[in-house]
Amino acid sequence: MTKISNEVPKKVIGDVKNAKYSVNMNQIVGEYDILFVCLDTLRYDVAYQEQENNNTPVLNRYGKWRKCHAPGNYTFPSHMAMFVGSLPSPAEPIPLFERERLFMPKEFSSSMATPKSAFLFEGSSFIEGLEKVEYETLCIGGVGFFNKRTEINRILPNLFKYSYWHPSFSCHIKESFENQLNVIEKKLDKYSSDQRIFMYVNIDSIHYPNNFYLEGEREDNVHTHAAALRYVDSHIDRLFDMFKKRGKTFVIVCSDHGSCYGEDGYNFHCLSHEIVYTVPYKHFFLGDYANEL
Repeated sequence: MTKISNEVPKKVIGDVKNAKYSVNMNQIVGEYDILFVCLDTLRYDVAYQEQENNNTPVLNRYGKWRKCHAPGNYTFPSHMAMFVGSLPSPAEPIPLFERERLFMPKEFSSSMATPKSAFLFEGSSFIEGLEKVEYETLCIGGVGFFNKRTEINRILPNLFKYSYWHPSFSCHIKESFENQLNVIEKKLDKYSSDQRIFMYVNIDSIHYPNNFYLEGEREDNVHTHAAALRYVDSHIDRLFDMFKKRGKTFVIVCSDHGSCYGEDGYNFHCLSHEIVYTVPYKHFFLGDYANEL
């Protein structure tokens, strides 16, 4: 019988020599606020189409979407993965140990390749890791997994020091993002610019139902999905302006999964269709602060 070894090959331990990184999180953590925005359910093809047609001018201002693969096919598993550092990965083939990692569990560093640019966090999530270095962590919920009304729906928001959800943030409320922004503004006003903030915002406007964003439509489809994204873009500058007023901010914007509208007979998500697991991703700095690094 062939003996299976659990020993990790030496060549994958230590720094990742061939990887190329766009940012060094160790220069960001502690100096910058970090804003993580999830455009829940946004599919890559729609995001790309709206980008190329200049229908999302605010998001376009911060660079083009990168085509990525989500770590899960619906909200809960995708977020559990993202919150421990497995953000959407590039769709193009890149060796595992050469992929850019923004956050990585410190406990992994003894057994696998460790990017020098990744923030090695301690604790059960990078959220807890940021708390350990004196960040205030805030969650602004959206979809049901953040509503704290059941044991399951308390798991994700309980990863944060403070979490907020209100029925007016729900998917079926047309102005849900605007309602979230009103609360965010009040919460941020309580913190001085010296206090580092990590805020996660789950924007659920693109999640079903979204037919009400396109006049005359009674059912969700790829066109109402796009209209919902345009609605978000028309208000997201307000969120960015709040953080610009605070000072240095690093922003992550992505989707957690896509959603089918009849392609190959499939509808919605929680299934492993290419449209579901292919998502848009980008990260950037607000203002000119990237030049300081």
